Parts: sequence; C-alpha cells; structure tokens
Amino acid sequence: MLTESINIKGNLEVVLLDEMGLQKDYRKVNNLVVAVGKDVIAARLLGNTVAVMSHMAVGSSATAAASSQTALGSELGRVALDTSTRASNTITYVATFPAGTGTGSIAEAGILNDSSAGNLLCRTTFSTVTKSAGDTIVITWNVTVA
Repeated sequence: MLTESINIKGNLEVVLLDEMGLQKDYRKVNNLVVAVGKDVIAARLLGNTVAVMSHMAVGSSATAAASSQTALGSELGRVALDTSTRASNTITYVATFPAGTGTGSIAEAGILNDSSAGNLLCRTTFSTVTKSAGDTIVITWNVTVA
C-alpha cells in the first residue's frame, strides 16, 4: 500500500538591532502554519485566485498559536516583505521593521497576504523582544513543505 503525507513547517529568526546596527537580541523559533494558511496553499495549486504572501506583522500578544487563528492577537506593525525566495521545497520570507514601526513589547509574528487584513499563513509566539523607537527588527522566516 502506498501512503504519502505532506507536512508544512516553519521557523523564523528574529534579530533586534539598535540605532547603530548592532545586535541587541536574537530569537529562533518554530511556527505554526494555521488552517487558513493551508487553505491558501491549496488554492494556489489551482491558480492565482488568492493573493501570494506579501507582508509580515509583529504584535504583543503572548496567546499561544492555534490552527484556528486568522490574525495576530494584538498587532503592533506590518511591513511589506523585503524578499520572497524559493529553494527546492523551502520558501524564505524576509522583512525589516524599521525604526518607529512595530515599537513595543513584541511576542508574536505572522505572515499575511495583504497590507491591512488578508489571510494569515503562519503565526508564532516567542519570549518578548523589546523594540525601542530607534531599533530595527529583521525577521527571516522559512516555510518548508516536506
């Protein structure tokens, strides 16, 4: 009997830089691909009726990631992706939250396909990163289909 299964998993690196560009903090965490994100992936297999992922958001909610979630718990800022690349079965998204964007106690992040609403692909929570007004955060997020 032939059996196949597809897993979608991800991880991200959060790098906090001070005003001089020096690293202040770092996190590497796994994420959850939420149910609506899996729906988007399935829809994209049939065509382009659902927009591709284009933005990343950060927020302050520490509520654990759950498959039923469709948005961040408490969004602090959202930016367009710097890059989206694919190597084999892994897609890498990179976003930069510049000084003044997403300032505060950041404990969650997500990937979405719109500048203000959209479909949530992935969401994760992590121990709090405190972003001051002059700080920059760079998030590199890998999503692997295996």
